[in-house]
Amino acid sequence: MSKLLKSSGLFAMMTLFSRGLGLFRDVVIARYFSVENTDVFFTALRIPNTLRRFFAEGGFANAFVPVLNDVKEKQSDKELQSLINHVFGVLGTILLSITVLGMVFSAYVIAVVGFGFATGSEQSVLGTTMLKITFPYIFFISLTAFFAGILNTYQKFALPAFAPALLNVSLIAGALLFRQYFEPPVLVLAWAVFLGGLAQFFLQIPTLWRLKRLPKPQFSFAHKGVRKILKSMLPTLLGSSAGQINILLNTALASTLASGSITWLYYSDRLVEFPVALIGVALGVVILPKLSALKAQSDDGDFQQTLYWAFRLAFLLGSAAATGLILLALPLMMTILARGEFTFYSAQMAAKSLAILGLGAFALVMIKVLAPGFYSRHNTKTPAKVAIVCIGINMILALSLFQHFGHVGLAVSTTVASWVNCCALFILLIRDRCIVIDVGMRNFIYKVIVANVVMALFLYFLNQWFVIKSPWESFGQIKRIGCLAMLICISALVYGFCLVALGIKPRILLKP
Repeated sequence: MSKLLKSSGLFAMMTLFSRGLGLFRDVVIARYFSVENTDVFFTALRIPNTLRRFFAEGGFANAFVPVLNDVKEKQSDKELQSLINHVFGVLGTILLSITVLGMVFSAYVIAVVGFGFATGSEQSVLGTTMLKITFPYIFFISLTAFFAGILNTYQKFALPAFAPALLNVSLIAGALLFRQYFEPPVLVLAWAVFLGGLAQFFLQIPTLWRLKRLPKPQFSFAHKGVRKILKSMLPTLLGSSAGQINILLNTALASTLASGSITWLYYSDRLVEFPVALIGVALGVVILPKLSALKAQSDDGDFQQTLYWAFRLAFLLGSAAATGLILLALPLMMTILARGEFTFYSAQMAAKSLAILGLGAFALVMIKVLAPGFYSRHNTKTPAKVAIVCIGINMILALSLFQHFGHVGLAVSTTVASWVNCCALFILLIRDRCIVIDVGMRNFIYKVIVANVVMALFLYFLNQWFVIKSPWESFGQIKRIGCLAMLICISALVYGFCLVALGIKPRILLKP
């Protein structure tokens, strides 16, 4: 397991660098652009982002990697390259068609996803323009994910994890250096997305060339591997992308609420994605090729132990991250975003949704680890069925709550749907005996819960002690940073001490 931990750690480090840049990107955007303008940008960005989850790290990756591993393990080098060539040709053609259609009908797409924007209004027109510019991002980023799937199969995790940093660099440079050349200035962000996607596409090509796995497009739906991937891909789309579908639906409803609602939800979601990417995605990406290879070798014992190892690590780290997001929602928003155009009121509103979405962060981390237990066995239908139910739950709750509780009601619907998804996958893996609940696992779960309760109480009272004389909004920026850093560091030490005191040793992360 130490090799998997090393790979997960490397992926997490590269992801941390990218997410750190992403955090700085959000700070820059919040400072220089009003929430009225960012509402439109985030609505336009949400559409290619959702499609990216479908065709990139979501549905496509989870269908492609197991098939690629099977061919790599069992067939010739020529057949492996043939699969890569045909998938590249078919996927590229589908993506190009979707991109062209999206650009042509961008006005209609904005009218649906941002139906709260009045027809013909400044927001609607700006959203249409931005969507035309950002839609090619889905073409570039999905083919980038295709390249990443090949590299991950060859245990090359660092470069795919680093690639998203280029999008953040593009957005930061655009906002800081070129916004004054556009009218309105927020339009620079759409062009930065386009250039960031293009940069990510070209980044991985030299490594593929050195591996002699650079694809040469061939188009045929009759290819056996292509048919197998497409057959698995449709249910996988729903199974891995339920969260994004829910967010897309919530974005549409948020467009009818108070100005800024879309932005508040977006920034809350961005902070939630930080632990999900560092823990859930890092583990999920690393274990999927390993689980697929073990399944191809019919090694059920190691399959179970690998999944069990990832579950324990995700449970230990993901629960702590969720606890921190819930209890530090306002300090995080005040310290990271409250400056310039992003007012204290916006920070308060975003903190309310972050506290709710933070509860769902743990479920999202676990979903990223549990889902490969199905995809590696070529079982894409079960997660899809669960996802359909969860989308329905989210829709019912969102429609019931958003008019009374605003963007916070939408956050509640997303969190409940995420937890239902997580619990269902966990129970089904137990039924399939991919995960066994024995005395050791039960004790581990109880101990981690106790450690989280202790950390939560400590965080709550320590935060109250910090603000007993003055609230967070009265702090200077340096004091905010210092207090937040102290809260995070001390709570992490308390959590670690509790785990060790309860008998959970660091070596548990290295051994099955």
